[in-house]
Amino acid sequence: MSHVHTEIASQPECWREAARLADSVADRLPRPGERVAVVGCGTSWFVAMAYAARREQAGQGETDAFQASEFPTGRRYDRLIAITRSGTTTEVLDLLGALRGRVPSTVLVGDPTSTAADLADAAVPMPFADERSVVQTRFATTALALLRAHLGDTVTALVADAEVAVRAPLPIDPALIEQVTFLGRGWTVGLAHEAALKCREAASFWAESYPAMDYRHGPISIATPGRLVWAFGDLPAGLPEDVAATGAAFVHSRTHGYRTVLGRWSAGRTPVDPMADLILA
Repeated sequence: MSHVHTEIASQPECWREAARLADSVADRLPRPGERVAVVGCGTSWFVAMAYAARREQAGQGETDAFQASEFPTGRRYDRLIAITRSGTTTEVLDLLGALRGRVPSTVLVGDPTSTAADLADAAVPMPFADERSVVQTRFATTALALLRAHLGDTVTALVADAEVAVRAPLPIDPALIEQVTFLGRGWTVGLAHEAALKCREAASFWAESYPAMDYRHGPISIATPGRLVWAFGDLPAGLPEDVAATGAAFVHSRTHGYRTVLGRWSAGRTPVDPMADLILA
């Protein structure tokens, strides 16, 4: 088994460890009411997007997410959260250096001895989630699990869903499709972007991602038989029917194929947390 397969499968235990860690590092993470910026690059940026939307949804305060290279240094924030697995990402290091002494900063990092840990005012090391693979999986999702635990989300239930997802077969045979589009709403938009990135960088597979409400404003035009639309989280009314009309396949945790795979569906609720759905994707 490759490193990436092992690391994907280890996510439930990493999330459980993150939940245990969250209380002990609470003083390094955003307080309710603080105006917060969250930054990263690539996968870490998409995690930043998910956390920012989730924190605002939880009523914890205004939260913005940026690519580290595009951070608006003229804006005022009470705290900066930087996410970097290696702690050596150039754009993150440059930003931490530029804001040092101006904005309190915390870095979520895999390597506690890294340059980023030295540059930030505080660090949350997660060496248990560090990875050998170039393609990042478990560190990013573990960072999000820790941040969600800090917001008060029930990570125990999330871990249980993840343990189902790592064992579940795919709801559709990838050999039967030539393209996939991932969709999300609110905090799951970041998850959709991450799922598409993984398809591109790990499999060189044509994948796109959009906010679900915006999908019908143009991007749906490429949906056709032999292609797939996979949605995370809340569904806009009528979206499954719109996709069905194109002939494309549609996957969501409330759809028939997925409930058959997981065997945990009940009317009126999503059977798995969208982060567990991301593991399957």
